[in-house]
Amino acid sequence: MQVRDVMTPNVISIAEDDTIVKAARIMLQNRISGLPVVDAAGKLVGVVTEGDFLRRGEIGTQRRRPKWLEFLVGPGRLAEEYVRASSRKVSDVMTADPHTVSEDDSLESVVALMERRRIKRVPVVRDGRMVGIVSRANLLHALASLAHDTPAPAGGDTAIRDQILATLANQPWAPRVNVIVKDGVAEIWGVISDDREREAIVVAAENTGGVKKVHDHLVWVEPMSGMAIPSDEDEAREQARSGQSTAPH
Repeated sequence: MQVRDVMTPNVISIAEDDTIVKAARIMLQNRISGLPVVDAAGKLVGVVTEGDFLRRGEIGTQRRRPKWLEFLVGPGRLAEEYVRASSRKVSDVMTADPHTVSEDDSLESVVALMERRRIKRVPVVRDGRMVGIVSRANLLHALASLAHDTPAPAGGDTAIRDQILATLANQPWAPRVNVIVKDGVAEIWGVISDDREREAIVVAAENTGGVKKVHDHLVWVEPMSGMAIPSDEDEAREQARSGQSTAPH
């Protein structure tokens, strides 16, 4: 999918010479946590978010440091922080030259950018002008809209088994396992060297179309001790059997 498929168009923006009070009111009224900032020509010049309003003199949260640390920080940094905590103009508190994406960029590249820069939203630009914004919420909306049950493959249980095995064969972490499918119920057998592989194998089976239930029979062989540890499901079944066999008649 591309950015154009999930982005929010016609985004509310604010001018760089507007006040932070106006920006805060717009955010509250529209229940949003950030605003793109544009210049007089409509060109994107920055982004202002709720995080930019945390350190403010009006509410007594401006940054304070011991005198010795102020000396180390230097007057330039202190002056910059004073402006951000005291200025009433959006242009003085916003993040200038924000990272942007285009409508044709992939969602994978957007997620990578969000993770790398630790940001929640990215403006979408075309020829320097903003045409939309893509946020984490947009990605959640796409997931909720597109996620659906995968249809069962033609061919019944045999085709389901082949699909599970093919999926696992394409994963570099997956060990060789055996899969038995009957009436849509998948039984997974095999040996794993890392217990985290168990959950991943079960997820791969559950995501296969036509699978109604998955039974985990995987045995984890702990590499240091060589101890074989059965699945919780098999261990519970064995305990139930042992209880029945020792119960008085």
